[in-house]
Amino acid sequence: MAEKNVWFITGASRGMGIDIAQAALAAGHSVVATGRNAARVGTAIGEHENLLSVALDVTDAGAAETAVKAAVDRFGRIDVLVNNAGNFYAGHFETLSPEQVRAQMETNFFGPLNVTRAVLPVLRAQRSGQIITITSTAGFVGGPATSAYAASKFALEGWMESLTGEIAPFGISTMTVEPGFFRTELLVEGSSTIWADLQLEDYAENASHTVQAFRSMNGQQPGDPAKLAGALVTLSDGGSLPGRFVAGADAMEAIEQKQAAVQQQIEANRALSASLSHDS
Repeated sequence: MAEKNVWFITGASRGMGIDIAQAALAAGHSVVATGRNAARVGTAIGEHENLLSVALDVTDAGAAETAVKAAVDRFGRIDVLVNNAGNFYAGHFETLSPEQVRAQMETNFFGPLNVTRAVLPVLRAQRSGQIITITSTAGFVGGPATSAYAASKFALEGWMESLTGEIAPFGISTMTVEPGFFRTELLVEGSSTIWADLQLEDYAENASHTVQAFRSMNGQQPGDPAKLAGALVTLSDGGSLPGRFVAGADAMEAIEQKQAAVQQQIEANRALSASLSHDS
């Protein structure tokens, strides 16, 4: 990795994307910051000689290719891709319409695939680069009212884990970031959070509690996105990325509990599981 790298960041018009872009610029890097509205991206991050704001809807594969071309035309290369753009379709599975579940996957899963597919030829030609993908604690630990969101983030986890071995021979490293609750705009209704379309009486009381819980949490999340952005720049500049970065005390606790539970489930049925081989 060069001392001064070119960062390509999606979802940089709000939330954590702004903090990541600002942290990379402050560290002396150049940044291609993307969002649906390029002017809004530039306003959100602030003017900087090393900043290029580009319009990009990550669900549009053609737009991803255009944005990558603009980045290379301006800076000559891309060193660090940050797949950050995403949203949250909240609600119990039966209350989320099929269209909402597909929309969740288009943004949170297929969106990063579109952008990465456009960037990878550049990184392969350079024989260097990093791909950092923001998933979530929900990409490791599912929970009620997050079925579509968790599905999209679990998919990202599996894709990144598999992609790593495919591109390592070209000098490209990867890191999956699993944040806990950070004080971003993810829980802002109508912006990043979209509630379920359907109403079912059996879920009504639970759904009401869920809505109130998320609303009360918004703006009170324990994580500081500026600190996370700084940590990502530090890890990137260090040159040797960890395969995963579990971000936040709440994320570590939830993932450690999940891993312990899975180990207990293995031990509880170890003999039965081991008995399933063909008799020879």
